[in-house]
Amino acid sequence: HQIIKTMKKLFFAMALLAFIGKGYSQEKEIDSTAIFILDKMSDVIGDLESVSFNMESVVDRFDAEKNMETKHGNSSISMVGPDKLLAISSGDRGNYGFWYNGTYLTYYSFDENNYVTLDAPDTILTMIDSMHVSYGFKFPAADFFYPSFTDDLMDSFNSIKYLGKKMIAGEQCYHIQATSPDTDLQLWITSTGYMLPKKLIIIYKNEEDKRYEATFNTWKLNPNIPSSIFEFTPPPHSRLISIMAKS
Repeated sequence: HQIIKTMKKLFFAMALLAFIGKGYSQEKEIDSTAIFILDKMSDVIGDLESVSFNMESVVDRFDAEKNMETKHGNSSISMVGPDKLLAISSGDRGNYGFWYNGTYLTYYSFDENNYVTLDAPDTILTMIDSMHVSYGFKFPAADFFYPSFTDDLMDSFNSIKYLGKKMIAGEQCYHIQATSPDTDLQLWITSTGYMLPKKLIIIYKNEEDKRYEATFNTWKLNPNIPSSIFEFTPPPHSRLISIMAKS
């Protein structure tokens, strides 16, 4: 009888594991073609020694009366790996820039003509993480430069699908869709030899369908970028200010 009881327990455990596994596989719908395209894009970006590009953004924000307001912006980004970044942004949310030279990060407000210079980690990605956590800084298009980009999508979304080739601004692109209960994401990646981000749309379903949209253009791969542009020179009459790290 003891053997029969043990076998029944073992059978029940195996059936339970099979049920759980089946539920998990149904919960996650991951298209291998989509993952292949995302991995290729990450490989291309990861192999770059330097890059520059422009990004046009459309962002929904709630105003003081909780009404949706759409903000437009444009960013110009230049990077030299592993430790140099320049990002200049302009638009409805302000005009500002980041200068990073591997030792210091400077944030400068063109609107207020003031700046702050902070000690920074010695690589672009560790700097971005550190400054976002400590000061809330957000850097344009940063997610695409993380080696874990594809894995992060797989962790965050229940479904990732390849929807075929589509035309975006006259350029043929691979269309990727990712969905979760609270977020929808669409990404278009150029279908040329250099598989690069072309357009990104994120819809936050639990925030009244608030939208983030980014369009990428003017990609220059491995350009010769002088190191001097990553050194911040204070403009005339600008003020050095200090800011407190978030507790």
